[in-house]
Amino acid sequence: MVNSANLRAGMYMMIAMGLFTIGDSITKMLAQEMNGGQYMLVRGLFATAIITTLAWYQGSLRKIGFNAMVALRVVAEVVAAITYIYVLKFVSQAFASSIFQAVPLFVTIGAAVFLREHVGWRRWTCILIGLVGVLIIIRPGGNEIAGLTSIGLLLLSVLAAAVRDIATRRVPDTVPTLYLSTLTTVATTMIGAAIIMPMGGWTPLTINSVFLCIIAAVLLLIGYSFIIMAMRQGEISFVSPFRYTSLLWAIILSTVIFREPPDLWTIIGALIVVSSGVYMIYRESVLNKRAEQRSTLASIPTGIDPS
Repeated sequence: MVNSANLRAGMYMMIAMGLFTIGDSITKMLAQEMNGGQYMLVRGLFATAIITTLAWYQGSLRKIGFNAMVALRVVAEVVAAITYIYVLKFVSQAFASSIFQAVPLFVTIGAAVFLREHVGWRRWTCILIGLVGVLIIIRPGGNEIAGLTSIGLLLLSVLAAAVRDIATRRVPDTVPTLYLSTLTTVATTMIGAAIIMPMGGWTPLTINSVFLCIIAAVLLLIGYSFIIMAMRQGEISFVSPFRYTSLLWAIILSTVIFREPPDLWTIIGALIVVSSGVYMIYRESVLNKRAEQRSTLASIPTGIDPS
């Protein structure tokens, strides 16, 4: 029977994914009024004000010093944000979200190649099946939903997000989460300001667009809070699959708000990608439990005096 803490954690994760996806819908709406750089700047100013205040209040802004993995994570996050925000203007939210479900697959590949983590044949099989699902969604040469440039930038965003997650694994535990979030938010805001002119220049803001940017910033912060609560209260192996509910949110919002429902091939491909990811999470949970059992057995006294 599932314990109540896991149930609450699963609910928190679903809420977080919903909030993030609503934020993506706001991004897509505002992409028609301003370029991606301006949106990153305006939203970032409000997000920076909120998260910096919170980080300062909790004492997370102390001097940490330079760390290569922190720097890599920030750069990867910025690249992922720029490319994803830009692409959302040209593709449906359901399509973009379907491709983004492949991030865990690329994280596992990166962990095996660069971190030398052991990946067994079952997970490699899942990765290959998941990549087939990505190809089904993209349908090279037969996809009328997105152009080649949009698909390329979306895949770049996925790769950048995977690098971000891999780098996060190597960030020292002494670095506070809020410190990372603050650095990322500030960097994204500054880059947004820098690319406004190359992306078409400044567009006069309306009260409605400013209000939506504030809402997007608040949703981002609340979403992060729910993720933290989910990961602290529930078992990772139970909670992680609920991240994939973002796809359900994206399909609903894409269909209802933008009248852009996913086609059959996108749904099939997305189901393959999600199924592969869920199995990999399950398999990793099984391996972790076996490792814990071996560790426990090794620590049990045998009754023989080693002396």
